[in-house]
Amino acid sequence: MNWTRFQRLALITFIAVELLIFMGAIVRATGSGLGCPDWPFCYGCWLPPAKAQDIDFKKLDLDKFRAKAARLGRDPSSITEQSLRAEFDPVSTWVEYINRLSTVPVGISVLILGIFSFGQIKPGRAGVTLASLSALFLVLLNGWLGARVVISGLKPGIITLHMALAILLQCVIVFAAWRGTDQPWRIALKDRTAGPVRLLAWVIFLLVLLEGVMGSQVRELTDQLALLHVHQARSEWNAELEQSLVYHIHRSFSWLIVGACIWFATLIRKSAGRLGWLELTIVTLIFLQMLLGLVLSQIGIVRFAQVLHIGASSLLVSALFLWLLAARREVSSSTSGATTAIS
Repeated sequence: MNWTRFQRLALITFIAVELLIFMGAIVRATGSGLGCPDWPFCYGCWLPPAKAQDIDFKKLDLDKFRAKAARLGRDPSSITEQSLRAEFDPVSTWVEYINRLSTVPVGISVLILGIFSFGQIKPGRAGVTLASLSALFLVLLNGWLGARVVISGLKPGIITLHMALAILLQCVIVFAAWRGTDQPWRIALKDRTAGPVRLLAWVIFLLVLLEGVMGSQVRELTDQLALLHVHQARSEWNAELEQSLVYHIHRSFSWLIVGACIWFATLIRKSAGRLGWLELTIVTLIFLQMLLGLVLSQIGIVRFAQVLHIGASSLLVSALFLWLLAARREVSSSTSGATTAIS
């Protein structure tokens, strides 16, 4: 496949977003969400302090810190210069600060993508322009929502919405990258199996989205456990997670996705004779997610597994969405000659 300049730009944008998602996963796994307790500064500075002694309280509005403490159910009067110095964690601070810095390449690449997308209107690809501008809007919206996450003190619900918008952003960029050419890449399926395979792919896609929403809610529970059990081993958190209905459904739901994945792979082999690179990617990601889920449920909330679990879920959604785009039934005469099986 020959990539156009616009498609390469969309790919760079996608990679930047994916790196940001992985960075966000690291923030959550390490409990660094409030490493920079203010916004847009970090402890009142553009460059955060390296140690507690470097905090310049002349640049901090303690009333805002106390208001946040009240929202978190903490006594506002306990927020003092001494308490903030004692609670300062340089690792969490810099993890969150790097996470914020990783938004810069996303913003720049999405802005450039939006500008260049106007060149897609003339060839009759207005949908690409709309998708690119939607990506810019989603970045701005999620940037604002990221500030709400900090100000709210990691309020449950807002974090899930923050992640959901990031996944939607990826799908929008995937569409722009796929459609930003005269002959979009397509997947050839035999007519007698094409319908069932597409339907099953849609079912898996929706199941993965639903599983992702529940997974984000479970991660909100682990965030709360991290705050409540600072000195407790993460392997002991599962006992409390077992008391959550969402956790049980999320854990059991994965078996349904694995079963659908095996069925999907079987139908693809009947239709195309073998699995192509994209189907192999989808199957691998699903089984990787299952393995990581077993680690998290049976061994404990291991940080490394948690980061991979979050990042791989975003890649899986993107891979499934690309497959659905490439396997669409609507193939015009101008592009039918370019239809090829995955290899």
